[in-house]
Amino acid sequence: MRKLKFDYEMRLTFSAPVSDHRFQLRCVPATGPRQQIVDVEVGLEPDVEPERAVDSFDSIVLTGLIPQPHDAFGYTVTGIAFVDTAHVRPEPYKPLYRFNTPLTTPGDAVGALIRACSARLDALGADVTDVDRAREVMHEVYAAFTYAPGATTIRTTAEQAMAQRRGVCQDYAHVMLAACRSLGLTARYIAGLLCGEGATHAWVEVYHGGRWIGLDPTHDRMVDDTYITLAHGRDYRDCMLDIGIFSSPGTVEQRQWVNASVHELQV
Repeated sequence: MRKLKFDYEMRLTFSAPVSDHRFQLRCVPATGPRQQIVDVEVGLEPDVEPERAVDSFDSIVLTGLIPQPHDAFGYTVTGIAFVDTAHVRPEPYKPLYRFNTPLTTPGDAVGALIRACSARLDALGADVTDVDRAREVMHEVYAAFTYAPGATTIRTTAEQAMAQRRGVCQDYAHVMLAACRSLGLTARYIAGLLCGEGATHAWVEVYHGGRWIGLDPTHDRMVDDTYITLAHGRDYRDCMLDIGIFSSPGTVEQRQWVNASVHELQV
């Protein structure tokens, strides 16, 4: 088990004042089967008291309205996470994670990757677990991609990313989800924080033996106690950390700045 101090900050600036700004945030980690969260503090700019709820994926959701004109919006989240990947508690099985979504539906490019993964799995033999199979898929995805910030957007599908073989952690995760689900593995998308990243991260969990086991295709490794989960779901759209709508008299450009810090404390 590790004790991690996390500090996550997002700031959005607008080229002109906006008003009637409704926002929805999934930026606060929840206590769950592999982590305990304490001493959480959330700050919002402009200062507003959000409503707090838990969605159908057990992620914490903060919502609110800022009616007055403002040219910036931001939040900070700080706290402590006790993470224990070696003793993950069981969770009920949910069939919805077996099925692909519009963001993870395979096409020709992902189909070719799936065939390569299938050949790797056939070579393993019969006496292997779903985690063993998922690890082979992870290796194949990692080898197929070049990490390239700016090569994709939040709307890029797994098929589009795989066709150009370039992307970021979201794309690695979507392609791995597409392959895992097509090969009969139950898998879900994770948005979270990782020591040393400086920004948010995304990875995959596979259901095995009543528990969710994490794999990180961007780094080609198993998830350990340096990872903090913020939200999980079928794909990125279920885990968007911040989303909102607002009114303005004309076209408004937005510029986003994000910083994440995670470091270990002595238990």
